[in-house]
Amino acid sequence: MMRLALRTLRYRKSGFLATFVAVVFGTAIVMACGGLMETGIRSNVEPQRLAGSALVITGKQSHLRPDTEDATPLPERVGVPIDLLPQIRSVQGVTTAIGDYTFTAITTPTATDGGTGTGGGGTSGGGGAAGGTGSAGTGSTGGAGAAGTAGTGAAGTAGTGAAGTAGAGGAAGGVPVVAEGHNWSSAVLAPYHLSSGRAPRAGQVVVSSGTVGQQLTFLISGEPRTFTISGLAKGPEGHAFFNDSDAAQLVRNPGRFADIGVQVAPGTDLDAVRKQLQQLGNLTVTTGIDRGLAEHPDAESHRTALIAIAGSFGGIAAMTMMFVVASTLALAAQHREREFALLRGIGTTPGQVRRMILGEALLVSLPAVVLGCLPGIFLGRFLFDQLGAHGVASPVVEFSQGWIPFAAGAGAAVLAAIGAALIAARKSAKIRPVEALAEASLQRRWFSWIRLFFGLVALGGGLALLIVTATVMSGPLAASTAGPSVLCWAIGVALLGPFWTKAVLAFWRWPIQALTRVNGRLAIRNLSARSVALSAAVVPVMLAVGISTANLYMQTTQVHASSEAFTRDLRADAVLISDAGLSSKLLQQVRAVPGVASASSYVRSMGAVDDPRNAPWDEDGAPVVGVDAQGADGTAPVRLTAGSLQGLTGLTAAVPESMASKTGRGVGSDITMTLGDGTTVKLRVVATFAAERGYETIMLPASLVAAHTTDGLTRQLLVRAAPGADVRPALAKLAAAHPGVQVADRSALVATNVEDLQTQAWVNYMLVGMLIAYTAVSVVNTLVSTTLRRRREFALQRLTGSTRLQVLRMLTTESTLITLIGITLGTAVALACLLPFSSKVSGSAIPTGPVWIYLAIAGAAAVLTFGSTLVPATAALRHSPTQPSNTD
Repeated sequence: MMRLALRTLRYRKSGFLATFVAVVFGTAIVMACGGLMETGIRSNVEPQRLAGSALVITGKQSHLRPDTEDATPLPERVGVPIDLLPQIRSVQGVTTAIGDYTFTAITTPTATDGGTGTGGGGTSGGGGAAGGTGSAGTGSTGGAGAAGTAGTGAAGTAGTGAAGTAGAGGAAGGVPVVAEGHNWSSAVLAPYHLSSGRAPRAGQVVVSSGTVGQQLTFLISGEPRTFTISGLAKGPEGHAFFNDSDAAQLVRNPGRFADIGVQVAPGTDLDAVRKQLQQLGNLTVTTGIDRGLAEHPDAESHRTALIAIAGSFGGIAAMTMMFVVASTLALAAQHREREFALLRGIGTTPGQVRRMILGEALLVSLPAVVLGCLPGIFLGRFLFDQLGAHGVASPVVEFSQGWIPFAAGAGAAVLAAIGAALIAARKSAKIRPVEALAEASLQRRWFSWIRLFFGLVALGGGLALLIVTATVMSGPLAASTAGPSVLCWAIGVALLGPFWTKAVLAFWRWPIQALTRVNGRLAIRNLSARSVALSAAVVPVMLAVGISTANLYMQTTQVHASSEAFTRDLRADAVLISDAGLSSKLLQQVRAVPGVASASSYVRSMGAVDDPRNAPWDEDGAPVVGVDAQGADGTAPVRLTAGSLQGLTGLTAAVPESMASKTGRGVGSDITMTLGDGTTVKLRVVATFAAERGYETIMLPASLVAAHTTDGLTRQLLVRAAPGADVRPALAKLAAAHPGVQVADRSALVATNVEDLQTQAWVNYMLVGMLIAYTAVSVVNTLVSTTLRRRREFALQRLTGSTRLQVLRMLTTESTLITLIGITLGTAVALACLLPFSSKVSGSAIPTGPVWIYLAIAGAAAVLTFGSTLVPATAALRHSPTQPSNTD
């Protein structure tokens, strides 16, 4: 039977080309997702600054809430208490343990560093000779520009300036360079070695490049501080080492090290030492390549997201591949009923038929798997680079794609082909020879109790998820049930496809028949008599339209609802922004600007509510917003319902009204929280405020939140102007005097608030787009194959007097009906998900988003349908109607 299968493929290449293409694409996608998952599981980050340590100790980046097994991830660097350092050094086998302070220190080049040049407002200035005299640049909105970068020769270094910061080249407007500051004693953890100069004393610093004796200014916690370069040390770039006493004063929390590097005696069992160290407290001890995670704690936080994305998308891709391969093989088997009837009539057994179909599937899938591995390698790397560029994956993590993703992609593709072949061969192998000869000329029966059962189960699941979404879920949580409901509705409609296509055809037949007349009547009768073939053509269109419309509009609706919930109470007219941090002195200067009614720091983080236990947040944690104490005219984006924010100082909090009602912890009560760095605090509630359900936050003093973030910086100041006052020019002048500070309108604050949602939306767009493209392969395969198999029908029409143009008009009408039916069913599937989701997220049943998204999806479905039908039909009609077809 294998020889027969091989000979069959020689004469039916076009029939199996669809399966070959589907397996190639499926293998590539599953293999790429396997590479992403392996990368997330390994999370290999090559250690640099800590490469000289045998073991690295950090705080555990998760918090186990009391009386529960739910662990909440901690987004900020936890650190290690300095009190543990003596205990760590006393562990048997440990020879040295050195604590590392880490803080943000942004360099601001001085005027003597660059050549002469002017620039500002986006205009780059040319630099003079290295070490020449620089002049101050002019900002685009007034005020002196920042100092420029060091000149590198006759031409200097060009740069840009914006909003009051001058351009580059000479002294005009240098671009600050972000670096990490550390205590000098931790330099041996890399290890760094002095190439010139000496260790830093008070007021001195060691860097990797520059000139000994040179003055270097750093922005630390928003304030400029000048240090003298005492030495140069070769090692990884982007790090500056200060005297230990200076570092302890510059770091926000001197009671905790960012990490501790440990050296052990030669021949010591590292695993034994690690176990002993982990018993000292809530610590994480790493060795080998995992030490790099201590340098980049954000890589660990991205790990779960990358694994989740790879797993969910890979699973959906594998199921989609199985569906596409099964549909193409089933369609090929359906078109070969005459062949199977003849084989059964001459004595071929059902087992032999099954083996022949299985052999054909293997002969097609195995070469396709080999070919699909090559694009899978590049696709995995491309997806990882894109995820890293958009903040979903950490760019410092090494992409890993070993033999496991290859095996997963190949195995999934081969298993899909085998399973699809067995399903396709079931009816053809079991049918009796006489019945096979009779059924070969009739339409294949689609109805079966198994298909009806699973179709009703899928529709029931979709209905259950719809009810749960509409009655139980709220806010962003509605996506957890609305998303899976799309698949349930789509599967249910696909399994009962002939029924739904007939129902929708009954709706569209009359307007189409009225517009197209004779061709319309012939097309409608054709499709009515071939309801199974019609369903096979409609279902891929329905899947593409339904899944893409639902997923894309879910994202646009959620982003819009989050923006609305945030801006509804946002009262800031301007925002000051700086990656280097904004100091309390600048805040006081802003408050003194004429026309400013109120100004407040603004910090965001995450935390966990330990008490009360019935707070309205899950194990992912509670969003935390830090603002300064303020009166009724303040900038805090809330509507107070009780209490006042004037007392929001020290260990206090303002909580949503819904939380106060649910837990009974109103004004005057106490709550217990664990902040983003693992610090547990007891807070007194001083106010409650109204909040949209699903978008609740907890409001704390800005200084408290900032002190428990990784960098300890306040990057935003909210400013509210007095009625009728325009404070933007004065704020721009003030910002120009502070390097790195920019003035923006409230849209920048809104964009920051929905940044995570925008990133999530981009990921969904990319992944859904790939699945749509893969589903489009199924649309093209199905329609092209179906059209080519109708050559006998077209020839008969032409022999009875129809012209080629009349046949094409009939097919155009059929394509129109297929497109309309597919779009109608797909839209119904999408609305079954979107209507309850939108009503719970935004309060309106109408999803939010541009209309062009839906029009683009419908247009793409129409182009695929018409192109996949008319192009092969035109090629088939070029032959004489009396010429026999080798595919019949």
